[in-house]
Formats: sequence, structure tokens, C-alpha cells
Amino acid sequence: MREWREMSTSTLVQPPPSGDSPTHATGKSPLMVIFLTVFIDLVGFGIVIPLSPYLAREFNASPTEIGLLLAIYSITQFLFSPFWGSLSDRIGRRPVLLVSILGGALSYLLFAFANSFWILFAARGLAGLFGGNISTAHAYIADVTKPEERSKGMGLIGAAFGLGFIVGPIMGGLLGALGESLGSEPPLGLSFSALGAALLCLINFFSALSFLKESLPPEKRTSPREKRKRLAEIWNQLHRPVVGSLIFVYFLSGLAMAQMEAMLFPYVADVFQWDLKTSSYGFAYVGVLMVLTQGVFIRRWMPKYGEPFILAAGLLLFSISLLGIAISTTVAVLAITMTILALGNGLMRPPNLGIISLLTRADEQGAAMGVTNSTASLGRIIGPVIGGLLYEHFSRMAPFLFAGVLSAIALVIVMVQYKRLPVTGRTVAAKEPAHGH
Repeated sequence: MREWREMSTSTLVQPPPSGDSPTHATGKSPLMVIFLTVFIDLVGFGIVIPLSPYLAREFNASPTEIGLLLAIYSITQFLFSPFWGSLSDRIGRRPVLLVSILGGALSYLLFAFANSFWILFAARGLAGLFGGNISTAHAYIADVTKPEERSKGMGLIGAAFGLGFIVGPIMGGLLGALGESLGSEPPLGLSFSALGAALLCLINFFSALSFLKESLPPEKRTSPREKRKRLAEIWNQLHRPVVGSLIFVYFLSGLAMAQMEAMLFPYVADVFQWDLKTSSYGFAYVGVLMVLTQGVFIRRWMPKYGEPFILAAGLLLFSISLLGIAISTTVAVLAITMTILALGNGLMRPPNLGIISLLTRADEQGAAMGVTNSTASLGRIIGPVIGGLLYEHFSRMAPFLFAGVLSAIALVIVMVQYKRLPVTGRTVAAKEPAHGH
């Protein structure tokens, strides 16, 4: 926590000397505030993700239907993430974050009271609709960090993810057990966990309302007439030199991760007979490693190795781990592969986002982050469905093998573009110029 606190004050872009207002991010540590905002939000997310497959099975859902349940969140997030990102470029980051957090609370309440699979389905779709807070948080980081600190700032969001996936699954497992001891009908039983997620979102909303300051000054916002249509915006970003390739890499890694996430819980339930509580603790273990990677290791390794090397190393480890899950027939082997997966996933995402941000103008950060996260959402739409079909109709190993191949393709793309990627975060070596943009 000390390192994150240091980063939150040492990496800030200095605000303009005049024309600023009290609502701008000129407080003591805006990075720490956005970290806490994302962390609390991700605790709720971490509660519901392990819960979803188990609750769906209580409604007799098949592996393919479980894949669809996880995919609907990403479908609506894909459709609305560029909208939220572009809207934040026009009206500021703070109002978009507040609306998305409150919308998330409503989606968790619907989830908690669901008494059929299709109401669960609708609740996850609503959650995805308001899921624009992550891309807006990435844009917030870009607003308040120096270029050479951008990837480490993105790592702060990753650390919030990791902590959320430590606390969330543990809370979900405990609340689910408590709910089952109180009754079996929603919102009791396993659904009781979702009430905890809704309460956390409401706490997060009032906390952000009180402490989260605006990071984008009016003079840096885009006007409504500059707004592009959503598909045109995606097309524009994907056709930018280098940036388009990196967005595609983010898509492939999201597609691979989605297949793994969707089928991992049925896999451990079928192979190792793990219940929700045990699976949640395993998920929390991955969260611990993600916190260490994105909150500590990234900060220490980025100045030494630079963004391109960290990105490539992360993709390599990620590919190896996905292939390893497919051959995990014992808990010990699974633990080793999940350790490698957490390290690889933690290493690859911050530099990927950081490089995209470095190659993007200040007034397009929200749009670029929105499109990037939207394409990752597209991967999370297709991934669970593909994973469910492979698991149900081929073998338990198939989703993880295919995911490993996809992440290996992403690694090849990065290596092809390697010399064109900026190394702004590298400061240990002699002052070497960043590669061409």
C-alpha cells in the first residue's frame, strides 16, 4: 500500500496553472481515490463471478447456457463501453463513473432476487450495460499520470482488480454459506451473496460522490459535434498504425481469458468436486498473485525492462499456463499453472493498455480506452460460448487448449510489432529514444 500511495502522488500530471476549478483532480492523491473506487466495485464483481455458474446449475443450466450467462454481460458491455468512454471525453469522467456504479448496484439487486435462469441472464445484461466504469477509470489514470508512468498507473487498476478478486470471492463464499443456512429461496441461499455485492456498490457510489474529483478539465473535453458513431469509432481506432494491432492483442487475450474463466468452475467442480466456497478461495489465491504482480512487480520491473518486454513476457507465461490447465489432473499441478496464469495475466494487461494510451491524444483517451475494453468485451462474448460448446461437445481440456493457442497468436503479433512499440517506462538504461509512434 505504501508503494501505491507513493505512486499516487509522484506520478501526477501537474494541473494547468490557471483556469482550473475545485472539481478537477488536484487533490492529494486522485490515483488512490480511483484505486479505491475500482477496488470496491471489483469486490462486488468478484462476489458474483464465481457465484454465477453454481447458481445457474441450480436452475439446471447446461455448460453452454452457463457460457451464455457469462457472455451476456460482455455483449452489453461491448455495445455500451465505447459510448461511456466517448461520453466521458465530453462531460468528464466523474459523472460517468457515478452512473455506472449506481447501475451496477441495481443489477446486483435483480440478480439477488432472481428465481429463474433468464432473470439471472437479464441481471447480468444490465450489469454489462453499466460496465463502462473500467474504461473510464483507465481514461482517468491517463488524465493524471505522466507518459513515463502511464503503464504503472494502469497497473494500479490491475492491482484493484486483484484485490477485488481476493476479497470478493471470499466474501461471496462466506455470504453464500450464510444464505444457505438461512433459507433456500432468493434472496437467501447462494443468491444472498449478490445482496452483499449490491450493498458494496451503494457504499462505493456514496464514497465516490463525496471524494472522487473530476480529472478532465473543460478545455480538454470534446464537443458533441465531434462525436463519432460507435462502429465508426471502433473502425477508426482499429485502423490506427500499431494501436490497431495492440487492440487486437487485447481482444485475443480477453477471448482466451474468457474461455478459461467460463469453464474453470465447471472443470474444478467436475474433476476435483469443489463447491462454491472452495472455488472462491482458489479464485482469491489468483487475486493475491495479481495484486503482487500489478501492484508491486510491474512497478519494479517496468523501469528496468520497459513496456514491450513486459507485455511479451506476460503473454508467454499466460499461454503456457492455459495449456497447463488442460493437463491439470491434480490440485498441485492446477495450483502451479494458476500461479503462472496470474503472473502472466498481471504482466500483460498494464503495458498493453499503457502503450495504447501513450500512442493516443489526450482528448481521445476515453474513446481509445472504451474501444479497447469494448473489443475485450467482444472476446468475453465469444469466449464463454466457445468454451461451453467445446467443454460440452468435445472434452474438458478443449477450452483451455484453444485459449492457449489464441494467446500464443497474440504473442506473435507483439513480437512482429516489437520494434515499433514505445519504451517510455524504461528508465534504468541509458536515455534511449522511444521507438517510433
